[in-house]
Amino acid sequence: MVEYVDEYRILDVGCGVKKRMGAIGIDINPRSDADVVHDLNVIPYPFASNYFDEIWCDNVVEHLDNVVKVMSEFHRIGKPSSKLTVIVPFYPHRQANTDPTHRHFFGVHSFDYFTAGNTYADFRYATTQFEILATEFERGIKPAYWFDRLIKNFANTHKDLYENRLANIFPMRNITFVMKTIK
Repeated sequence: MVEYVDEYRILDVGCGVKKRMGAIGIDINPRSDADVVHDLNVIPYPFASNYFDEIWCDNVVEHLDNVVKVMSEFHRIGKPSSKLTVIVPFYPHRQANTDPTHRHFFGVHSFDYFTAGNTYADFRYATTQFEILATEFERGIKPAYWFDRLIKNFANTHKDLYENRLANIFPMRNITFVMKTIK
């Protein structure tokens, strides 16, 4: 197990060469900025339970074998009420479908399966639970053109309508889920 003494602990999952400042990085690539070299498909991760205050996972989950097990592991290593940010490619975008290493595709409700009171209650794949605090397309990205800003604003204001009717015509690249660990 890796032990760190910082008061507020942040984990950057699949950090690559752009590890978040102040975070502990974990990545399979020994040439990355990772503090811990570990295959993210091998669970458990080398951290104690209830260890992290915040977990960042930027364009990594789609590459992993089992999303349910990974979410359960994030739940295990996150403290109660810890923040989990997961950024994944949005399924209709060409880059989501072009990369041959992508194993999973995500839509607006993909992480509802891990929340209480979801409409998919018959399909509880994990006993772990999160509360979704925010779901946002293209978070932190400022579109260069007025039309792209208009589509992004519409998509974020009317997520279901956008996903069901317009996403295949005007696909967003990424979707960000911000969740709180419920323990």
